[in-house]
Amino acid sequence: MSDTAPQDPHIGPDDVRHVALLSRLEFNDGEVTRFTRELNDILAYVDQLQELNTEGVEPTSHAIKQVNVFRPDTPGISLTNDEALANAPDSESGCFKTPPIIQG
Repeated sequence: MSDTAPQDPHIGPDDVRHVALLSRLEFNDGEVTRFTRELNDILAYVDQLQELNTEGVEPTSHAIKQVNVFRPDTPGISLTNDEALANAPDSESGCFKTPPIIQG
């Protein structure tokens, strides 16, 4: 079990408004009430999890063991320039031609 005492999970409407302001979000009074209740529900659930005995449990970052799923990087036959450009909507001087993204 954790040696730290659980913190008070209470979040008030002012806390929700403050975080909304920092996040540049606007909530009406109904949303503030709903988010206050939902966030307190989440913290109460996390507080329940703090009661679990995790002594001897190895910390993990995933619920199931992850293995490297990448294949070895081996050289292969590359496309020719003409093959690569064959389905391009537009090309110019052997390169893909795209619409400009920076106006100037």
